[in-house]
Amino acid sequence: MNGVIHISDTYQSITTIDSKYVQQHLANERTFLAWVRTGIAMVGIGFLAAGFGFSSTAYDRMAHIAAIIIGITSLVSGILIILCSASAYHRKRNQINSQTFQASTKLIRFLTLMLLVIGLALAVLLYVLLFPAWQV
Repeated sequence: MNGVIHISDTYQSITTIDSKYVQQHLANERTFLAWVRTGIAMVGIGFLAAGFGFSSTAYDRMAHIAAIIIGITSLVSGILIILCSASAYHRKRNQINSQTFQASTKLIRFLTLMLLVIGLALAVLLYVLLFPAWQV
């Protein structure tokens, strides 16, 4: 025995499809987690912007509308990003295992569009808060 542990041949030969592509699966998981963090950040932006709108002393109707738009858009976008990233993770996992991976740009396009909408709404909110005399 001499302190040496012998592993039988049955355990040495067990490999799964996932174990053949460990690096790709780990990268897929890291990408999924990055998208989840992005979704959580989107929700946080909405709450932060809504807080600025409601706690402002120069509060008016336009700031209230901008805060509502930012809050709802950010919340819905964050949830959709998390759901879409979970779907993309599982799709990519299957594609990696079957060696049929194809990059998808739908999630990127969606995120870009939502960030533009939220950015424009934040710009309106900032303008209204900086120049409270401006009324619509």
